[in-house]
Amino acid sequence: MDLYLITGFLGAGKTTFLRNFIHLFAGKRVYLIINEFGKTGIDGTLLQEMGAVMEEISNGSIFCSCRLDQFETVLAAAVSGEPDVILVEASGLSDPTNIQKILSQGRLDVIQYKGSVCLVDACWFSKVVETARMCRKQVAVSSLALLNKVDAASPEQIEHTEALLREINPGIIVQRTTFGAFQPQWLEAICPEPALEEAFQNADITLQKACVIFSPDITPVQLKGFLTLVGEETYRMKGFVETSSGLYLADCVSSAIKLDPYAGDVSADDRGKLVLLAGKGMRLRQIIKQAKTWYGQWMKEVQYG
Repeated sequence: MDLYLITGFLGAGKTTFLRNFIHLFAGKRVYLIINEFGKTGIDGTLLQEMGAVMEEISNGSIFCSCRLDQFETVLAAAVSGEPDVILVEASGLSDPTNIQKILSQGRLDVIQYKGSVCLVDACWFSKVVETARMCRKQVAVSSLALLNKVDAASPEQIEHTEALLREINPGIIVQRTTFGAFQPQWLEAICPEPALEEAFQNADITLQKACVIFSPDITPVQLKGFLTLVGEETYRMKGFVETSSGLYLADCVSSAIKLDPYAGDVSADDRGKLVLLAGKGMRLRQIIKQAKTWYGQWMKEVQYG
């Protein structure tokens, strides 16, 4: 059975890509392993419609020591089901440099690691690569980088980002795309990279996380105001928020705010929660404190972790 690893920093478009990528394996038995870094498996909810067998691992990176046992257990369960293809969507904050070491274990050696494809946001990569060390490692272990959202980027941004990718990994193949579109012929460019000499799995002390729980009487306009205020001090904001006008999906990359009505099924535990992720030098706690001045009556609880 073949395993493909899908990486990419927060908001690069991994879920949209996966919706397209899975169609390449029509007629085959596919097992999806979805890893969300936040406390709620948001992407897993969106991917249920694909009809493949799926397992979620939430609240941490599958490659760090705190979740490694769970990842190995899920992989073993996948093997027992004898799928043709295993697709692993790693958290945007994952450091996947030890993937081949994990798969070399006895009970997992029936898996053939095909390689990693890295999704890259053409607009934001150059900003986050300097402060988020895992970006470089995701690129380093990938043979193919999909430069996504090129329709929203300037020619200068595209050229600069491609230069950065080749600086990190001189042998990487870069393909430009929009909306995570994937051409079948690009599949040949995904291949295993040589194992890196070291796999640094220490926690990234620069990462800041928060979860804001909203009251359901907040209006979409008020919610968008909160997102706009806080967005500049985050890498990523994502969550299903119940509002006075119904359920909305917030899916934001930095100051690029996206807030749309959502008609799908979402568990009660996931409703009302917005996960925020920020990096070194970002004033996440300060901006949330400032937001309470304007939106405090609808912010039921703020959790930091």
